[in-house]
Amino acid sequence: MSEKPAPRKVRLTDPKALRAYAHPTRMALAGLLRREGPLTATQAAGLTGESVASCSYHLRVLAKYGLVEEADPDGPGREKPWRATAEYTDWPSWSEDPVTAEAAEALTLAVAENFLHRMARAVDTRRGLSREWQEAERFTDVTLYLTPQELSALGERIDALIDEYTDRAADPSLRPPGARRVPYLQIGYVAPEPPAGRPAEQVGEQSGEGADGGPYDARGAGEAQR
Repeated sequence: MSEKPAPRKVRLTDPKALRAYAHPTRMALAGLLRREGPLTATQAAGLTGESVASCSYHLRVLAKYGLVEEADPDGPGREKPWRATAEYTDWPSWSEDPVTAEAAEALTLAVAENFLHRMARAVDTRRGLSREWQEAERFTDVTLYLTPQELSALGERIDALIDEYTDRAADPSLRPPGARRVPYLQIGYVAPEPPAGRPAEQVGEQSGEGADGGPYDARGAGEAQR
């Protein structure tokens, strides 16, 4: 059996590109083209609620930094279709350059806010789902004590499990009956050390599972991000 090719990624390292991608409309457009593209600015406007002029402008900015490209360079004006250049966006999690590090952190924060906004919207509408879907959704957490190497290895193991299903995004014929789009978040971060003499719980660190003790909801915007 031939090895599955790695997902295509576009890596942003220029601070200007990092700051440009942090705009919520641009992140939404990049994700939309990855899911539904190619699309014209007019089609993107109809799906995002933005104006055609706004979508056209933001698509040009995304193209400047290699995130999207013209699918038909000879197309007329705003009816010219655009497509995503990659399935995922990647950016540095560490940089010795303080300007790059600051821009990367700002982008990570913007993505986290985007995740939470989309997840909150999903929670708002989840009553319309069947009981089977509501019980299948995940919204839970656990506190682990890990070394950097163990955290990296854990992420690689989870990635390997998720990779079993990623082909379905590009090939609808692989989706079984009843399959729906399910953004799946992976977030592992180092908890800040509490001040001396104060337990972690007093500085906002939750230990154990989510408030309801079990699966609930964890739909985000992962398909538009790294």
